[in-house]
Amino acid sequence: MNNILSIGPEALPILADLLRQPAVSQVFVLVDANTSRLCYPLLKPHLPEAHSLIEIPAGEEAKTLDSCEAVWNNLTEQQADRFAVLVNLGGGVITDLGGFCAALYKRGIRFVQVPTTLLAQVDASVGGKTGIDFQGFKNHLGVFQEPAGVFIDPAFLATLDPRQLKSGYAEVVKHGLIADAAAFQEQRVNSLFIDDWTDTIRHSVALKQEIVAQDPLEAGPRKLLNFGHTVGHALESFLLSQPGREILHGEAVAAGMVCEAWLSVQHGLLSDTELDQIETFLFSVFEKVQFVTLETEAIAEYARQDKKNAGTTINCTLLETIGRGVYNQPVTVAEIAESLRYYHRL
Repeated sequence: MNNILSIGPEALPILADLLRQPAVSQVFVLVDANTSRLCYPLLKPHLPEAHSLIEIPAGEEAKTLDSCEAVWNNLTEQQADRFAVLVNLGGGVITDLGGFCAALYKRGIRFVQVPTTLLAQVDASVGGKTGIDFQGFKNHLGVFQEPAGVFIDPAFLATLDPRQLKSGYAEVVKHGLIADAAAFQEQRVNSLFIDDWTDTIRHSVALKQEIVAQDPLEAGPRKLLNFGHTVGHALESFLLSQPGREILHGEAVAAGMVCEAWLSVQHGLLSDTELDQIETFLFSVFEKVQFVTLETEAIAEYARQDKKNAGTTINCTLLETIGRGVYNQPVTVAEIAESLRYYHRL
């Protein structure tokens, strides 16, 4: 089963052909409580008659070792061998966790991604990153493992509520900011008013693939894709640790992009005019993330655990200009806290 990427209405029929290959011994479909109800009915006609469902709870709080253990127990009880295929049907939690489980089970079985959210379609399912959260830190455990295929059908987006769709759009904006100034300017015009997402998804995935191809294991240029994520992950991790303060990944990344664009200005890279363009556009799409000034130091402390760090140095991706990112930019916890205070004042 060769690695394949298919985007559009033909994606699921192509997946069906792959799963019928004689080399596939068993097919398992990983879902959560939402995709089991909303998305599995769309996928089921394209699956072999003999397949098994594995369901875990929905949400970031399920992205844990306990959920992995449940998946591994299920595979073991059903005697899944190394010729089995795990089909991950869901958003970023399912594609990240499912890929991680497949990579470790019996030293690796094949898996395919069928992303159902905009965030997973343009980002989480592409590039071979897998992982789970650990001790409150985002994606703290993980491996690089390419899926056998990624099958993106924009029809799944009709199952999303507006908040989830908007969350995924943050990654589309990020790709423009780090690699395609013209795309960002187009986004400023069109925003979320898109009837058919196919071309947007194809363009965003192509930008990410071009970066990943240069640096599959994130030793250099792939770090560009973390723009907005140093502050964003810190904010997301902090709020997820607070009962009743739910936040979606894209909402945290949108806030992180404002903070890191401001840091780019402080480091003498980005112009004030460009910062204003970025802020104005992001606040026209995303609601402001709520926290209090007294929490900024505690939020910033989470950045000490960022995977891009080298020793005690926090390495951040910043912007030289709109459309061109620059990675391995050292920032301090104090600077991150100040960027959060700046965001809070806006």
